[in-house]
Amino acid sequence: MPPDPEPTTAATRAAPARRLLLLALGWTAFALGAIGLLLPIVPTTPFMLVALWAFSASSERFHRWLYTHRLFGPPLQKWQRDRAIPVWVKAIALGSMAVSLAWLAFVVRPPRYALLAAAALVAAGAAFVLRIPSRPRQPVREP
Repeated sequence: MPPDPEPTTAATRAAPARRLLLLALGWTAFALGAIGLLLPIVPTTPFMLVALWAFSASSERFHRWLYTHRLFGPPLQKWQRDRAIPVWVKAIALGSMAVSLAWLAFVVRPPRYALLAAAALVAAGAAFVLRIPSRPRQPVREP
């Protein structure tokens, strides 16, 4: 009797072209997140979340590497465990979005359609941030 094949996962079942696109997306997001460590205007964690997702669908090895990374792993593990954004992080995110949009409107002064598009993106980002709980859910205790 032949040995059982290795178990298939989402990463190993992905079509080769899709897998390569997801790997490219993962590494691009990782690079942007790493840049965020040096430039305070670029966020780190959202890019790392995208990278983790892309790696989860394309490479178990890179997913495991990023998830257990000594610098990037703990925030990713905390997000997976708690699925919450602390109030102070929400305040910084919303404030940064508002300042960026104001800078775009009053300093850059793009065409009206570009400003409306940017405002729509900021509104979508703000809605996403605001819909996430601020505290981890408390486990329900059995009586």
